[in-house]
Amino acid sequence: MPQTTRPLVIFAAFAGSLVVGLVIMLWALGGLRTVTAPAAIGGPFQLTDQAGQVITDQSLKGKPTLIFFGFTHCPDICPTSLFEISEVLKAMGKDADRVNAYFVSVDPERDTTAAMKGYLSSFDPHLKGLTGDPQAVGKVLSAYRVYAKKVPLKDGDYTMDHTALIYLMDRDGRFISPFNLKRTPEDAAADLKRYL
Repeated sequence: MPQTTRPLVIFAAFAGSLVVGLVIMLWALGGLRTVTAPAAIGGPFQLTDQAGQVITDQSLKGKPTLIFFGFTHCPDICPTSLFEISEVLKAMGKDADRVNAYFVSVDPERDTTAAMKGYLSSFDPHLKGLTGDPQAVGKVLSAYRVYAKKVPLKDGDYTMDHTALIYLMDRDGRFISPFNLKRTPEDAAADLKRYL
């Protein structure tokens, strides 16, 4: 590259990165209300709930939806998150009937419909546990960009390492954002009601 062109290339690269950085910063701070981040999260799926009913991506439509991925043998994060979701649904009162709330298994080998039914009996009755064969579950994990990996334990058993966030989907089944449970159930319920 000729020496006269090199400074121009460096300047153009610097200016371009400055513009991109400025746009990202303005969007993050709410200065560009019309700029939206692409959300390639979600997609077609077909699983079964704890009552044996088939649930598909079409089941999300018409109501805002909370989706949490986990497993019934989880020692802490999953039961804590499901308890917090239950508290939000309780704080919503009758409006909880206007929301979908799903617990999707990342461990289909152990999480049968019967296992999901027994496990979810300790939480709000609006929560539906979804499971299926490993291929069907794998398709959902991929569509929602969920990391899940079997981790062997010394005793021959295993646990699951997985993404632990709550997805908030709109009434059309499109991803809005992660849903924040680190606030009072009343505040979280008020936030969720905005999407009814």
